[in-house]
Amino acid sequence: MNIATRLRLAQLICIVLLAVMAAIFARTTLQMRAEVAKAEVTGEVLRAASGLRYLSLEYVQHHGERSRQQWLMRHASLQKLIAADGSFDDAAELELLADLRQRLQSVGSLFDELQGLQADSEREPGREAILQELEARLTGLIMNRAQNMMSDAEALSRLNRERILAAQGNAMAASAALGGLILIVVLGAMGLTIRSVTVPLSRLRRATEVVGGGSLDFALELRSDDEIGSLARSFDHMVQRLRQTTVSRNELLQANQALQAEVAERQAAEARVLAQLTRLRLLHQITRSIGERQDLRSIFQVVIRSLEDQLPVDFAAICVYQEGELVVSGVGVRSYELSMALAMGEAAHIAIDQNGLSRCIAGELVYEPDIGAVDYPFPQRLARGGLASMVLAPLLAENTVFGVLVVARRQPQGFSSSDCEFLRQLSEHVALAANQARLYATLQQAYDDLHQSQAQVTRQERLRALGQMASGIAHDINNAIAPIGLYAESLLETEHGLSERGRASLRVMERAIDDVAATVARMREFYRQRSPQLTLSTVNVNQIMQHVVDLTRARWSDMPQQRGIVIEMRQDLGQDLPLILGVEGEIREALTNLVFNAVDAMPDGGVVTLRTRHVERLDGAEGAHVLIEVRDNGAGMDEATQRRCLEPFFTTKGERGTGLGLATVYGMTERHGARLVIESALQQGTAIKLYFPVAPQAAGLDDSPPALRPAENLHILVVDDDPTLLASLGNILGADGHRVTQADGGQAGIDRFRAAAAAGDGYEVVITDLGMPYVDGRKVAETVKQLAPATPVILLTGWGQRLIPDSEDGPVQVDMVLSKPPKIRELRAALAKCTLAADKL
Repeated sequence: MNIATRLRLAQLICIVLLAVMAAIFARTTLQMRAEVAKAEVTGEVLRAASGLRYLSLEYVQHHGERSRQQWLMRHASLQKLIAADGSFDDAAELELLADLRQRLQSVGSLFDELQGLQADSEREPGREAILQELEARLTGLIMNRAQNMMSDAEALSRLNRERILAAQGNAMAASAALGGLILIVVLGAMGLTIRSVTVPLSRLRRATEVVGGGSLDFALELRSDDEIGSLARSFDHMVQRLRQTTVSRNELLQANQALQAEVAERQAAEARVLAQLTRLRLLHQITRSIGERQDLRSIFQVVIRSLEDQLPVDFAAICVYQEGELVVSGVGVRSYELSMALAMGEAAHIAIDQNGLSRCIAGELVYEPDIGAVDYPFPQRLARGGLASMVLAPLLAENTVFGVLVVARRQPQGFSSSDCEFLRQLSEHVALAANQARLYATLQQAYDDLHQSQAQVTRQERLRALGQMASGIAHDINNAIAPIGLYAESLLETEHGLSERGRASLRVMERAIDDVAATVARMREFYRQRSPQLTLSTVNVNQIMQHVVDLTRARWSDMPQQRGIVIEMRQDLGQDLPLILGVEGEIREALTNLVFNAVDAMPDGGVVTLRTRHVERLDGAEGAHVLIEVRDNGAGMDEATQRRCLEPFFTTKGERGTGLGLATVYGMTERHGARLVIESALQQGTAIKLYFPVAPQAAGLDDSPPALRPAENLHILVVDDDPTLLASLGNILGADGHRVTQADGGQAGIDRFRAAAAAGDGYEVVITDLGMPYVDGRKVAETVKQLAPATPVILLTGWGQRLIPDSEDGPVQVDMVLSKPPKIRELRAALAKCTLAADKL
């Protein structure tokens, strides 16, 4: 049999098998369509049954005409849907359909009975309980029937899915079997053909070599009936004829030339294959190199450098498409000088012309074999640099061109078709790598942002929790120090026989109480946004320095001496210092923190120097300033610590430090418009210098109004749950000549106020605490205002005024609010204002 006949027979068999496969696929498709149609009907039945169930419940609950009509319509549509068998032909499916029809008929009958019960209930009200019981049973039966219908519909759906899966499995099995048969037929035909061709051709090659060598005593003697056999017989006949005749020289030359041409063609084909392999190796190398990088610039540089070195090209650049123009993003090292001459250096902008660039931006690979003949701006720009041919490859990612790969050579027709195909494939790989790099950078940025957001939220939550704890602590501290402040102020005012040392000690106690109160107030506001700075007053710097020395004496004198360590406190205070504007408590607290830091920096002892000076001129600032310096000769700070020492929560003290000392000092200087300078070196100590602007002369005038003093013999009710504070307020007000009644708690205060009002001996002023158990100050004030609206109410609070709902002028139910610890002068002023306002009314 001929080889061609064998191949045609194999082709025919493959066609037949493919036709069988197509028929199987068509039959499977029709079967699956039928099953899909059944599934749609099943889904409609399931939804209709579910709707009947829901409408039955709605009708039972409301007995609405609209629900009844909707039920009947849904019942009719479902009955019409399952009235005919349709495409259901399986016995199980027909049985399920019969069950559905039976249950649907039963549901209709039950619903008719349910409607009749409603009519009976309206006719016979006395049987309402029995009818309701029947209605409940009928409703349950309807629900069960509907649920059974839904179960039947789900069973139909499962049957459909099983038949679909079975049809798919049959189709796949048939496809696999027919595909195997086709493969066997093809492989068999190829094996027979190769066997019938290879051996005879090998013998024919051997015979050709023998005859070409000049020996004509050779015969193939092949007896096959195919084309190879016919060729062998022709060869034997040719050799026989050669024996009988002499071959001419011209025929030999022609045969030799034909052979040389064939050799040249094969060598050219081999060269093309080698070039293609070289391109593939280069593409693999570039792809592997750019796959290891995550930033666009390094990816572009690797691509350009590889093209310059190994393709090679005379000019290579990558441009990014932005806002309707190209921006040069990368230029090769060897192309740098030429890019400068062409004004195509990095970051250069290139307008898009209507020839090559516009086509490339549209996603097309552009090759110009002779750019000198192209009359457009961009090709002409390259031509002026001595380039003659160019290729523009689009960088396409997600169907969008985001850049262009530009390569050019100096010779015309410089790029072959294989070069263009290589550049096209390379551009696809570069675009994919660049897109992945951009996605990686975006994800990394999103991760960093998320990490920073989480850290910020965690820090804010920690500060909020600390602030809430601090607010509760502030309330208890204010209650504890209030009696101390009241008694210290009373002793300074009433005890004229005190020694100077005792009076000075009481003043130190009073200042300490004020500082504690200010610190507590800041603790209370720890997690809130701080309000603008309070009213500034004139401050004597030297006096504050003396106060700081007295307040910190235990820290720098007594406590170190217990460990056998001596710390010397030196004061170098300037004379006749001008006053500054500020908040005395904040400045004193900041200096106290600086003294504590200086003591901590000298664990083995040393010298702390407090210095003040009048500075007439300060670099970068206008006007005179007052210098406050705290210097120690302790461990000092290196440059890294100095750069971070003002950051909140940064500390070098480990668990002993909070990292808020210098941060608080810095915040105080910012609020006062002052300047903070730090001078420090390791093992040479640290100097903290604060420069405060000098207060204007008018600021030194005391224009505060005279203190108000209330009239004596006021009948005052004091309400508080703290016995110590209650007793101290009673003693202080009693010493001023007032009649004071004490009430331990809010309910006791309300009872006493009501009793006094009923007896005709009402109170002229009520002073109540805010935070009390069971009945707080708000309730006390509200009750007082309900019983006697004209009676002034003064509210004492250790929580701060921000925690009280108030209007612009103060809390709604009270006349005055005083923060704990109260001052005697503030208490007197409040009493005077309240009684004065009451008199006007």
